[in-house]
Parts: sequence; structure tokens; C-alpha cells
Amino acid sequence: MGQINTRMASFMRNALVTGVRSCQRQWNNLPKVLSSSVAQLPAQQSRGYSSDITEVIPPTDQIPSYSVTKDLMKQKLVEFGDYIAECMPNCVQQVQITHNNELEVMVDPDTIIQMMTFLRDNSLCQFNNLSDLTCVDVPWRPCRFEIVYNLLSIRYNQRIRVKTYTNELTAVDSLSDVHPSANWYEREVYDMFGVFFRGHPDLRRLLTDYGFTGHPFRKDFPLTGYYELRYDDELQRIVQEPLEMAQEFRKFDLSSPWEAFPKFRQQIAPEEAPAKEE
Repeated sequence: MGQINTRMASFMRNALVTGVRSCQRQWNNLPKVLSSSVAQLPAQQSRGYSSDITEVIPPTDQIPSYSVTKDLMKQKLVEFGDYIAECMPNCVQQVQITHNNELEVMVDPDTIIQMMTFLRDNSLCQFNNLSDLTCVDVPWRPCRFEIVYNLLSIRYNQRIRVKTYTNELTAVDSLSDVHPSANWYEREVYDMFGVFFRGHPDLRRLLTDYGFTGHPFRKDFPLTGYYELRYDDELQRIVQEPLEMAQEFRKFDLSSPWEAFPKFRQQIAPEEAPAKEE
């Protein structure tokens, strides 16, 4: 057994040495084989491109530029706005395109429900998502409140902005039946701006406190408000009182910030002015 194991070990050692020498020999001959194979190829096949192509267009030039795409998109929006105006001539008063290629449609306030129903149910529109409803106050206009509806068409991945107008006393039809998401949006607009919505199921304040007076987002509403809330230790409850601002907090012509309370300053007699000579 000992002699058999010795023979097997010597045989494996010789086979390993032979394999290593063969690999070294092939590795040394590799540059010669590559150079001879490249020399045998034709000149046209040795390059990575064909000599018949006179000009190669880079991929960036094949894509239309941003200005071309923007002009094309603006043209499509103009055509779509004209289509809406032709379908609803009694509702649409004006169609315009903003600088960011956003389509805006000005609508008569008496026909807002008809317009929104058309934009939701028409097969070419399908604006079935009311993304936002807000208001803008412009006090010098006869109808100072501009109500803005932002709609999204999930099918066509397109947005549209619808605008209408009203004043402090005229109500606008509610869209709660057309878009249920308008419920809280209209409550917020009523709370912040004081716009009334006709047919709303629950038109109450949404953000301000109970008994709040005024509408904070109106341009004529003071930044300090009309009332202030404080906790009364004697009554042990929150008390709402008319706002009182001390006079020393209104004057900002002080030479030092430590002179905020004038009754604690040292009283200095004013110097006598010299008499004028005749």
C-alpha cells in the first residue's frame, strides 16, 4: 500500500507540473497570435465603423429642443381651449394661456356647475379630480373675490384652471354634488375670505375658533385682528376681549431699546429756547 500511494503522488505531481508549463507556453505565445490575426483582417473590418457613413447624427440632435416642444404644447392647449369655448359658449367668457403653458378658463359664476359637469363628463376632458379650490382677494375690483378651481385629468395627465368671481354678498353655487372634495375646500374659503356657497350641505368655519369675528385672508383685515384671547385666573377660563395695544409698543422712534416704557424714564426738563433778538 505504501508503494502504491507513493506512485500515485508522484504521478499527480508530474501531471500538475506539465499543466503549468503548458499554460505558461500558451500565455507567452498570445501576443504573437493576436498580432497575426489582426494583420489578416481587411482594413474595413479592423475599424469599429463603416467608411460608407459620411455623417453620424448624435442622439442629442435627434431629440426636439425644449423650445420646439414648448411651442407645440402651447399650440395644443390653444386648440383645446378653443374646443371648450365652442362647446360651452354660454359659460366661457375668456380662455388664456399663462407663461408656464397652463390653460385658464374664465367662467360666468352662474354657470359654474354646468362648466364643471362638462369638464368631468366629456370624453375628451375627463377632469374628474378637483385638486384644489382657493380664492384671491382684489379689493379694488367690483367683484373682489376671484375663485380658482384646479382640475386634473388622470386619464390624459392634463391640468386646467377654472376661474370665476363674486363679491361679499353674492353666493356662488357649491360643487359638493359634482366633486365631493369641494366640501372642505369651500368651507375653508368661506372661513378665510367670507365667500358664500349656495347649496353647501354644511357651510361652517373650518380653521378659526368658535365665535371668531372677521375673515383673516381679506386684504382689509388687520394683521393684529380685532380680538385677543387670554386666560383669566379669577374666572378660570379663556376670555375673549377687544384688542388693546399700548401706546409705547406703537412708537418706534426710541434711541435705546431700554426706553420702551416712558413712565419709568427720568424726567428731564426741556432747555429754554433763547429769545430772538428784535
